[in-house]
Amino acid sequence: MNIRQYLDSTYLKTPSQAGLDEKEDVAVVAKFIQEAIDENFKLIMIRPNRVALAKKMIVDAGSTVEVGTVIDFPEGLSDIEDKLVEAVQAIENGADDLDFVCNYKAFIDGQVDLVKEEILQGTKLGLEHGKVVKWIIEVAALNDKQIVQLSALIKNIVLSHFKESCYNSVFVKSSTGFYTTKDDLPNGATIHSITMMLENAFPLPVKAAGGVRTYEEAVAMIKLGVKRIGTSGAKAIANGEESKSGY
Repeated sequence: MNIRQYLDSTYLKTPSQAGLDEKEDVAVVAKFIQEAIDENFKLIMIRPNRVALAKKMIVDAGSTVEVGTVIDFPEGLSDIEDKLVEAVQAIENGADDLDFVCNYKAFIDGQVDLVKEEILQGTKLGLEHGKVVKWIIEVAALNDKQIVQLSALIKNIVLSHFKESCYNSVFVKSSTGFYTTKDDLPNGATIHSITMMLENAFPLPVKAAGGVRTYEEAVAMIKLGVKRIGTSGAKAIANGEESKSGY
């Protein structure tokens, strides 16, 4: 199994979160981008302000690594219009994948029409520009019923509004990796949550993000049926080692 082509190598810390100044942050991000090129991972997932840097490094290297970024990260509370503005800028900077944070808090509060509209508009924008769109539902913030309902909601919107040829370009994604849980519970993908997502998002693909830290765990997720795995320890996982990263 070429596990590298399932891995979205991820670095999403802000400079302040990492305790870095701007110059140091650029250096760390560039190191992650170069590692993704060297290891031939599927994609490098970074914050929007580093997309142009990644695209330039990848083009200069003649690499096939794709560039992904997050939209309205990590809480997903922005208005639809603000999400779209951020997505357009990312597209202009060269992003291949747009990982939107779904307004899961609005969903929990029963504002289903708002969530439907942002999923429709964000997906439409991405697909019109030939991009892959992923909707992060933040499974650690949801109970089982809500995971099932939100996964199915995204699926139903896509199936109702877009051609079958688009289905493989719209993912349901588990987590940001930045959600704070109580009692040290998992804040990312688990077998339990991913199984529910796979069952209720099908035929849309699923991305397991957060919490996958070993080669064996990654293989287990792939055997379940996930098409992408987001991790900041991609190299360790690919080499059969345990990732010590927090995401």
